[in-house]
Amino acid sequence: MKIAAKAMRAALIASIVVIAVGMAHRASCQSGPSSVEQPDNYTWLEDIHGAKPMAWVNSENAKTEAWLNSDPNFAALQAKALTVLDSPDRIAFPSFMQGIIYNSWTDANHVRGIVRRTTLADYLTAEPHWETVLDYDALGAAEKQSWVGRGLTCLRPEEEICLASLSAGGEDAVTVREFSLKTNSFVENGFVLPRGKQSVAWLDKDTLLISRDWGPGTMSQAGYPITVREWKRGTPLESAKEIFRGEVTDNGYGDHATVLRDGEDHVAVILEQSASTFEHATFLQSPAGPRKLAIPLKSSIVGFLANHFILTLQEDWTPAGETTHYPQGSVLSIDYDAAKADPEHLKPTVIFTPSEREFMQAVRTTKNHLLLTTLNNVQARAYIYSLEKSGKWTRKAVPIPENQTAAVVWASPTEERFFVSLNGFINPPSLWLGNAADSSLKQIKSEKPQFDASNLAVHQYEATSKDGTRVPYFVVGPKGMKFDGQNPTLLTAYGGFQVSQTPGYSPTTGKLWLERGGVYVLANIRGGGEFGPAWHDAGLKTHRQRIYDDFYAVAQDLTTRKITSPARLGIEGGSNGGLLMGVEFTEHPEMWKAVIISVPLLDMLAFEHLSAGASWVGEYGSVSVPEERKFLASISPYNQLRKDVNYPEPLIFTTTKDDRVGPVHARKFAARMEEFGKPFHYFEITEGGHGAGADNKQRARTDAAMYTYLAVKLMN
Repeated sequence: MKIAAKAMRAALIASIVVIAVGMAHRASCQSGPSSVEQPDNYTWLEDIHGAKPMAWVNSENAKTEAWLNSDPNFAALQAKALTVLDSPDRIAFPSFMQGIIYNSWTDANHVRGIVRRTTLADYLTAEPHWETVLDYDALGAAEKQSWVGRGLTCLRPEEEICLASLSAGGEDAVTVREFSLKTNSFVENGFVLPRGKQSVAWLDKDTLLISRDWGPGTMSQAGYPITVREWKRGTPLESAKEIFRGEVTDNGYGDHATVLRDGEDHVAVILEQSASTFEHATFLQSPAGPRKLAIPLKSSIVGFLANHFILTLQEDWTPAGETTHYPQGSVLSIDYDAAKADPEHLKPTVIFTPSEREFMQAVRTTKNHLLLTTLNNVQARAYIYSLEKSGKWTRKAVPIPENQTAAVVWASPTEERFFVSLNGFINPPSLWLGNAADSSLKQIKSEKPQFDASNLAVHQYEATSKDGTRVPYFVVGPKGMKFDGQNPTLLTAYGGFQVSQTPGYSPTTGKLWLERGGVYVLANIRGGGEFGPAWHDAGLKTHRQRIYDDFYAVAQDLTTRKITSPARLGIEGGSNGGLLMGVEFTEHPEMWKAVIISVPLLDMLAFEHLSAGASWVGEYGSVSVPEERKFLASISPYNQLRKDVNYPEPLIFTTTKDDRVGPVHARKFAARMEEFGKPFHYFEITEGGHGAGADNKQRARTDAAMYTYLAVKLMN
């Protein structure tokens, strides 16, 4: 898309205005970001369920509730959001077990959802006939508990008995119960694991491998398990035998066991010691106990095919005794028998090597083939790989349209059939049934549009960051969009943990924003995985300012192109993206008219002791390291708020049930704004976990609040 010549003069004038506003802000913050730490006067809000903190929360919620209810559009937006979220026209995405299709479904009649099933032949019809297997609403009503389903883990290859994970209100901690797909009921006297942050895997029908809180000394500083125990059916849980123990300093996402089964009935037990956010040691379980596998700490076994481990590299690797160098981002295979015989000297085979712009995203396996999705300049690609008798891997490309995201919805080592979904910003999801044996792929489902996209177009641009790095971003807006700086624009990104941001169909964004004339922008900034591990690593710890500079560069590019202007520009992000919003809020308050900060990290000097914060030291650094503490102080939004700076009025959202990041960051940030006399909107819902709500009703209300706020700030 090009700027018309007659708009060039207006563009120049607008850019001068932006520069002038920026100069005014710099004058008001003469010293810029400071590493000087402010006193923390709001530690009392860290008592999440305490009477005094909850009284503060209820007071702020009441203010926001009154504001929302006073807006004539809020109720209508909430109703529209719920309609599209509960739409019966959504695709019922499948899993496929023993020739039967299973699906998890929520709607107006099943608020917390059901698990249901049908035959493949029936599923392929326009209106399948479903049989309910597990009803979470009915279970919650019977047990007087706000259950949210977290899925079924079924024992292969029979796939008849499963472990059902149940979350109270959407939190990460779950209760686990054995469930039978034969009787559609919980197994009498079956396996039951009380509530906790835990990992569980089937070893066989009478044995589980469990990581959970077993008492003092069995949990890491981050609050995740560090031991694995083997529990036999019919014995007390506390008698489970310990087979692996890590360290209390294992501050990743928990030490755990994974049981791998391929299509040839080979079984491998993997034990992972999660040393930090991105590093873990991998062990093979053997009759003699765990044996360490000599693979990099930043690598992962992501599949098991034809008696070969499928390994992805997040760092460069030259195996012991070898001369071949394998770059980060590669996908390799390792013979299991050879690894068992000598786990210290491995001879991998290359499956995929990244190029300058194409990088691996996800790997799945069928009975005899490997499915690989990649991004090529943030455009989706997909391949089917076969292991030849020679030991080499060959591939066939699966055609994927531009500006859409491809995801393998389901694949299993017991089947050659698999399901792939395609969707884009303005392309509703479609479902395709593939067969890896003959590389066939055919469309079987397409979702009806949930919003009118007939007048919308998608374009991809690039901005240049402060250090010269090219940063791509997508713009979704009207086909005849005027380049006059007046388009109400919502810019979002994530920028962390190697999470890639790709085109995706959002019914609520489409219905509540795009359909009403808004422009939506997704930035592929560093910290993500769009361009492989190096794109992520570039923003780790004290290098994190690059991420924030990338985001600001995209915003500047939007104003330079006259797509929007600071008076019409809003930003939104959640979790690590909420931290991004907080940093942009404090570093460039003059650039944004609206800022939505959702389930965020904001107090970066205290994050390590809040909820699961210690597990993210590998991403952010630690206050125990002087250089890292100084940097964290300089970017921490809670620490960088200033009384003498004019900020836009933000919308701050969190949930009490968030046991991952926790609500404390949002609370303390809002309380300091209140202390400084700065305007803000704050709301905290009780349920929802680390997200927008525990069900579609809650999500619809959250979405309506956000788009009401954006409309007031950017459209009115």
